[in-house]
Amino acid sequence: MEERLQKILARAGLGSRRACEVYIQAGRVTVNGQVAGLGDKADPQIDRILLDGQTIKLSEDLMYVALYKPRGVLSAASTPDSRQTVRDLVDLPGRLYPVGRLDIDSEGLILLTNDGELANRITHPRFGHEKEYRVLVAAHPDDEQLSIWRRGVVLEDGYRTQPCRIEFEASSGKGAWLRIVLREGRKRQIRETGSRLGLPVVKIIRVRIGGLKLGNLKAGEWRLLSPTEVAELKGIKPASSNRLSDRGGKDPRRFK
Repeated sequence: MEERLQKILARAGLGSRRACEVYIQAGRVTVNGQVAGLGDKADPQIDRILLDGQTIKLSEDLMYVALYKPRGVLSAASTPDSRQTVRDLVDLPGRLYPVGRLDIDSEGLILLTNDGELANRITHPRFGHEKEYRVLVAAHPDDEQLSIWRRGVVLEDGYRTQPCRIEFEASSGKGAWLRIVLREGRKRQIRETGSRLGLPVVKIIRVRIGGLKLGNLKAGEWRLLSPTEVAELKGIKPASSNRLSDRGGKDPRRFK
């Protein structure tokens, strides 16, 4: 049966659908010897589909890895320079790609997989997967600052952030730990929002993606997801409670 090429490539573990669209637009994909275009369809059981001259394979075993990305590590599968990437930390064979990103100064939960369909479901805005963070700010927030943050803040480029959930967790010296839940993921959004509200961000730890929890992983550690966790992510099920929490593992408040 014919399917859109980007869907076939994603199912082969070559990245998210959006990443595979980039491959097609760059002229790197051929079908039966012809350079493919965005919107083209093919039947992987009949047609010869190549990426960069290599035949794609749909039989690769799917893998799902939860990793605690340490600060200073890139959220990438590879890099042209000598910097360490999240892929370097996972000693498993085959292709694995990070789903979503954490900036180099942030840490915490990141998912690596070769399941392009799942990657698309998690990263596409219409599915609304929540992402929960513990955030250390350098000053004690007042009620007005937290209220503004919850409603949305206009960033430097003119974009207004979507409403979010945010709770004061605990004081930490002159600063404070906050719990923040987002349904969007603009680059350095938390840091820029905090800065515009007079709450410079010192540390960010992501503790949840959808129903997947960081649990008791330590920096640099990883584990395979359970079948239940994979099924929940694929079913786009919401977290079991609206209360901000990091259930499923040791309490991450040890990082205070």
